Amino acid sequence: MAGQRGRDVLLKIEGAPDEFTTVAGIRSKTLSFNSGLVDGTHTQSPDAWRELIAGAGVKSARIGGSGVFKDAASDALIRGAFFDGQVLNWQIILPDFGEITGPFMISELTYAGDHNGEATFSITLESAGQMTFGVL
Repeated sequence: MAGQRGRDVLLKIEGAPDEFTTVAGIRSKTLSFNSGLVDGTHTQSPDAWRELIAGAGVKSARIGGSGVFKDAASDALIRGAFFDGQVLNWQIILPDFGEITGPFMISELTYAGDHNGEATFSITLESAGQMTFGVL
């Protein structure tokens, strides 16, 4: 697989049912999956090697991003979701890989700006349910 442009990774939020809108101005994005491990090691584990219990851990996903808002609609949608404590469906598009869709809650929303620069924001989303994966 050839290298991919980071700008082609898209972060989208569901405004109306089944209508995903790209969050404007996201410059950097990350997606990480986590799986909590459950240690099943016991006194008779071979040579005291750790044993893990398959399928017993809690799975989670985290999306982070930062950039600039280019329109008032995406700013209002995200700000409203944060202040209302809403769990909304989000989607991240990874070109030549697939799309991850699922419910997320905004755990962090930061606004910043320099005197001689643009206003910026950063956002962190934590999964709030089952994720689905679709091939593009």
